[in-house]
Amino acid sequence: MTTSPRAVLSLIRKGESETLEFKESFGREAIEALCSFANTSGGTVLVGVDDKGAVTGVPAPHKALKDWADQIAQATGLHPSILGTSIKGMPVACIRVPESRIKPVMFHGRAFKRSGSTTRQMSVEEITRVAMANVDVTWDEIPEVRASLADISMAKVKAFIGMAKREGRRPVPAGTTAVELLHKLDMIRQGKPTRAAILLFGRSPQRFYSQAILKIGRFRSETLIVDDRRIDGTLFDQVEGAMSYFRDRLETRFEMTGRPQRDVIWEFPLEALREAVTNSLCHRDYMGTRDTEVRLYDREILIWNNGGLPANLSVEALKGKHSSIPRNRQIAAAFFYAGLIEQWGGGIEKMMGECSAAGMPEPVFEEVQGFRVTFRKAAAHVPIHVSIHVTTHVAKVLKAASRRPSSRKELQRLVGLRNRVYFLKRYLEPLMARGWMERTIPDRPRSTMQRYRTTAAGIEAMNAASRSTRRQPALKDAGTADRRR
Repeated sequence: MTTSPRAVLSLIRKGESETLEFKESFGREAIEALCSFANTSGGTVLVGVDDKGAVTGVPAPHKALKDWADQIAQATGLHPSILGTSIKGMPVACIRVPESRIKPVMFHGRAFKRSGSTTRQMSVEEITRVAMANVDVTWDEIPEVRASLADISMAKVKAFIGMAKREGRRPVPAGTTAVELLHKLDMIRQGKPTRAAILLFGRSPQRFYSQAILKIGRFRSETLIVDDRRIDGTLFDQVEGAMSYFRDRLETRFEMTGRPQRDVIWEFPLEALREAVTNSLCHRDYMGTRDTEVRLYDREILIWNNGGLPANLSVEALKGKHSSIPRNRQIAAAFFYAGLIEQWGGGIEKMMGECSAAGMPEPVFEEVQGFRVTFRKAAAHVPIHVSIHVTTHVAKVLKAASRRPSSRKELQRLVGLRNRVYFLKRYLEPLMARGWMERTIPDRPRSTMQRYRTTAAGIEAMNAASRSTRRQPALKDAGTADRRR
């Protein structure tokens, strides 16, 4: 480390940061700062500089340097580099420590970490994470001492064996029992199931980890929640519970392809949503107390978990080829064998590809007190099937729904049609796309209580058509041929 006056002045001009701290004198706060540097990325304390960057100097620095080194070593076990220099005739001491290989470094029974330009005490959870990283163990690999094999559903393990066999990613010899597979996956340690085994195959995972749930809701605004659901059970249950919620709440449209079957186009691509939910459950920090969250808004879906990115991986790097650094190794491996994860580190690429194929903007990936993915609809576009005229049948539907909200069955019966899908695609959906009709329960399109009513625009279109027919020959009724349907 260079301590030339020019180099020190250059540091001072940069100001305090994640790797630089100013102290007017040496003492407890200086040692805490050094401890925080050792627990993060290393750093330097300049003694004899105030927090505004003004050089104040320190008395008798050369005599004090060895004593400071001894104090630091005895209190923390660190052996820093300490050198003195002079700025405008005033002595300044430079104390530097590298990142420690063994963490956490403690001072008087407490551990500290650097957060921006501040030193803050580490929580018990943070200390635990650091300690696990020292021995290369992830949270989910630790045996759950409160549990036994009786807490594992062998039926769920056998179902997983079936998934793994179908995917062909994990050879499972014929006759392998559920317990044997758990041993092969290293999910039984010291005679106890691991935390991953409880979350993946447990009879009641939330009895051990109450925080391990997924909350999903439909929002009209940040403060107005119109529908919400708590999804617990195993992580596999949570993935399927979220997908079931999406299928119930998201709208669809049909696209004619020339084949006997039509393509179903979802409001948001389901495979991208599945990938995002799976990744959230796989990479969340189960030591934290917040639930995994999914929020449905009118034009976007947010999927959030409390697990941030690894220190050496940025949001931008996610979009390119990158290695997978799973926070929970056993959970990630099980999801891969079951086919929920396509390939290591490929989840982001899959989400982007699915959105691109659906004509939607690229998902937004952010570190916001954890990690968040936002799916947004494309800019407003003209819906399909909006070309519709006020024929006799259309007028009947609009008139009936203007008197009182009516069910789909009531309106379909009114025009004498038997085919439900045809009525939806030929009349109801085009009327709503044109803005002439609306749902009474817009956030629950499949509700059994759903009714439809004519909007002000629909009433105006109906009145305009009525005025036109009084002046002109009657409109040809496009619905005549529909009576046979």
